[in-house]
Amino acid sequence: MEQVFAYIIGLGAAVMMPILFTIIGLCIGMKFGKALKSGLYVGVGFVGLNVVTKLLTDNFSTPLEDISDLYSLALKVFDMGWPAAAAVAYNTAVGALIIPILLGVNFLLLITKCTRTVNIDLWNYWHFAFIGAVVYFVTGQSLAWGYFAAIVCYIITLVMADLTAEKFQAHYDLPGISIPQPFCQSFTPFAVLINKGLDLIPGFSKLDVDAEGLKKKFGVLGEPLVLGVVVGVIIGVAAQQNVKMILALGVTMGAVMELIPRITSLFIDGLKPIAEKTQEVVKKKFKGKEIYIGMSPALVIGHPTTLVCSVILIPVILAIAVLVPGNQFLPLASLAGMFYLFPLILPYTKGNVVKSLIVGFVALVVGLYFVTDMAPAFTQAAHEVYAATKNDAAKIPEGFEAGAMDFASSLFGWAIYKCVAYLHWVGAGILTVITIGMVLWNRRRINKTSNL
Repeated sequence: MEQVFAYIIGLGAAVMMPILFTIIGLCIGMKFGKALKSGLYVGVGFVGLNVVTKLLTDNFSTPLEDISDLYSLALKVFDMGWPAAAAVAYNTAVGALIIPILLGVNFLLLITKCTRTVNIDLWNYWHFAFIGAVVYFVTGQSLAWGYFAAIVCYIITLVMADLTAEKFQAHYDLPGISIPQPFCQSFTPFAVLINKGLDLIPGFSKLDVDAEGLKKKFGVLGEPLVLGVVVGVIIGVAAQQNVKMILALGVTMGAVMELIPRITSLFIDGLKPIAEKTQEVVKKKFKGKEIYIGMSPALVIGHPTTLVCSVILIPVILAIAVLVPGNQFLPLASLAGMFYLFPLILPYTKGNVVKSLIVGFVALVVGLYFVTDMAPAFTQAAHEVYAATKNDAAKIPEGFEAGAMDFASSLFGWAIYKCVAYLHWVGAGILTVITIGMVLWNRRRINKTSNL
């Protein structure tokens, strides 16, 4: 069974998701050709996203490392990026069976009216496997503790997906969709609290600038494409590159900003026919019961406000990582995932660039401390996986500890890790009470608003 699921995951999202969506399309009554086309659009979207992400990391890794060397940024936590986190997640006893176990949990919560979300974003199940794997190793390779951590994270994320679904659907015009990805959902509390706090500041509402407003206010300088070029040039200058390299970095960052929205439109083209058919089937078979299709946030990372905020925060977070006391993590490889910070922030800030930047900034600063604090546990897990599998993605450079923004900077992941690793049974009790409380609250809310 472990080998079967390792093989499936090894196919990668670009292969696995088209197969999955084609099967789902056929199961809900779509014609084979239409189901296949939808699945392939999603697969092509993942290929395009991988190409753009690789473009970003391949071109900026060396300049960013040069910046680290030039300014003697001796931080001991090495940015492994999400591939290392995913490698640790799936190459453990916890990760081997995480998909069927969590699908079973999802089905149980669905039939007991505790969630509306059907989480088909199988690729991102590695997030749950990751926190389960870290807890598995820090508790002396206890499968029980590992699965407990993963399941708690999964249930909390499903509830949060339900709670944020209406705002998400309204903001992005994607009816019937929710986002059960714990990294994105971890920033929802920041968005809610900080947004409310900013609304209490007199006159702050006048700073209501969205991405379109930014274009009108600053003209061509407000375009994500041009902002990307400017930031790329700034990084090149800071790394003391030659003129040719500086210009190349500018154009490359601009290309990333321009290509991402075009690529993410492919996800929407693939998703919409399946989502619409699913809603049609649900209304017909279940007499109007409302069910959400849980999807990857990759669907919406091309939003103009996300692009603007991401490209502005890249140089800012590099500076902050050096200046904040106690932090030992310099995000480099993880910067390609900056776009995933905002999908569930924007529905609460209503696309306001200023508010979104502030929320993102606070969440990133707090996230740096989460990564630093979890680094010893991540390092232990990565060492164990590398020793067993020789997977280069899990190999840590000599003299460093392991870190990554995704998923180690997550509020959910860090809180679960701290509760289990340090509070043990007391922590497990706290997490159990919180999880059951959220589930019962969500069930009552569902029963009040529909007949699901």
